[in-house]
Amino acid sequence: MSRRVSPLMSRRVSPSMSRRAHPLRPLRALEQARLGFLLYRLAALTVNLLAFPVLRLRPPLPAAPSVSILVPARDEAFNLPHTLPRLLAQRGEGVEVLLLDDGSSDGTGDLARQLGAKVLEGQPLPPGWHGKPWACWQLAQAARADILIFTDADVSWETGTLNALLCELERRRADLLTVWPRQQTRSLSERLLSPLIDDVLLGLLPAPLIRLPLASLSAGNGQLMAFRRAAYFRVGGHGLVRSEVLEDVRFAARLKALGGRVAVALGGDLLSVRMYRSYSGAVMGFAKSLLSVHGGSRTLLALSWLWCLAVYTLPWLTPQSRAVRTLGLLDRLLVHAKTGRTRPGDLLEVLLTPLLPLAVLPVYLGALRKNYVWKGREYRREG
Repeated sequence: MSRRVSPLMSRRVSPSMSRRAHPLRPLRALEQARLGFLLYRLAALTVNLLAFPVLRLRPPLPAAPSVSILVPARDEAFNLPHTLPRLLAQRGEGVEVLLLDDGSSDGTGDLARQLGAKVLEGQPLPPGWHGKPWACWQLAQAARADILIFTDADVSWETGTLNALLCELERRRADLLTVWPRQQTRSLSERLLSPLIDDVLLGLLPAPLIRLPLASLSAGNGQLMAFRRAAYFRVGGHGLVRSEVLEDVRFAARLKALGGRVAVALGGDLLSVRMYRSYSGAVMGFAKSLLSVHGGSRTLLALSWLWCLAVYTLPWLTPQSRAVRTLGLLDRLLVHAKTGRTRPGDLLEVLLTPLLPLAVLPVYLGALRKNYVWKGREYRREG
């Protein structure tokens, strides 16, 4: 008696059909992608732990150059009593401090004069310029020194900071030295968002690559940028980035493209900043430049947030992603170690890592809008 075989049973399943039918394959691919991303970040962080320069107290230069410390200020009356006296204490032979009152409505200029600063009255914003590049350009034209140091009004300097900057600029033989101050975070909202600046800087670009003469491998921070006067004016000063919201990064890249040398450093114990004192202020501040960070692409912006969610939040919802969770926490811990933010409250920020994609979502949504308002001025976003 012959045995009949069902046509369905006799059909072979090809390897390609088997792969398509495997329900766990996409999840494994996602897990491998997350691990690969975090391992790259840990490699970059390891390099930066060893190689990213940090400002330190140094012996005075035998022949210090003349210096102009330049402060663009718009509605900074709240910050100046805390930061300006420390900045004015840097004055000495060959050092001038100039503050430009950029159309403030809170008495910034009068307060700065009372504290002892030389104050310039800013001129109206010309067409085609953004506020900060215009303020910096006016300051540069009024300055007389060989070294031009632009610093924000909310940045705190310590005794010896100026000499450390000059020594680092000379040691690196740079045309531009740009520095990231240590983040001061005191409220929960500050701890959620402000440290992300360090996470991006230290986890994506190894410091040795910035030394290469490639404009695409550049970094800049407008909170402190120290230029050699000749190099600054040779490339056109802040007119080079007159309409840029991300003017600091673009300036560094274009200076490199024109043959200049760029150096970077962390502020360590000598420079610190308290950027935002509320969650809404931090959202507005980060949202204004986030689209530019993503090249003006809203698609890339959306994908960036989804990837952040997939790497740092979703692994905590699946028991199989223990390695991803561990690496995500280690990532944040290494950033804290490098920046010197190692007090108990600072280290507890590491536990907020799974919440960061959710906390930063309003920043991404704000960055999708076509226009934004900053310091009372309205701008249109690129893209």
